Amino acid sequence: MKKQVLAAALLCSLVAGTAMAQQPAEGPWMVRVRAVHLGSTNGDSTGLGLELNDKWMPEVDISYFFNKNVAVELVLTVPQKHTLTSRGTSLGTLKHLPPTLMAQYHFEATGFKPYVGAGVNYTRFSSVNLSPGLDVDRNSWGPALQAGVDIPLGGKMYLNFDVKKVYIRTEVLSGGAGVGKFRIDPVLLGVGLGWRF
Repeated sequence: MKKQVLAAALLCSLVAGTAMAQQPAEGPWMVRVRAVHLGSTNGDSTGLGLELNDKWMPEVDISYFFNKNVAVELVLTVPQKHTLTSRGTSLGTLKHLPPTLMAQYHFEATGFKPYVGAGVNYTRFSSVNLSPGLDVDRNSWGPALQAGVDIPLGGKMYLNFDVKKVYIRTEVLSGGAGVGKFRIDPVLLGVGLGWRF
């Protein structure tokens, strides 16, 4: 009886070991597709009461894992059109393109994979169609912070929840002269799917 139990245990361990060996390891790349809500902080030192509208936008993120804990992520989208208002009155529209590069640390947990990140954002303003004489500086550099979680769904697919704070600021110009800073500084709440390969 003891010999049979030992043989069965040995067989089970061999089968389990073979199954684990056959399971493909995750590669260093991960691509996520998210729906992201951009909520602007709307800080304004111009005295004009400037506000940029909130909106939903698509986001694609490409990550490279140096090891199981450390990764870098490039956050991409398409130029986003916004309406700029002054105390509820429209001043016109503009677009912004905000690629962000993040360094991330991924924690080890059972059933989910939380992470935190920090990096730098570059925002390019374009298609600026504002009231006559009114303009904005076209370039913005600022820090970015991030926290999120990847939940395995099987087949190297993950459900992702993510929040970012991105510091985007621009000089507001009237007649070519600076009149103050406008801080968009959005909070980005995202949900999406990721694929590891």
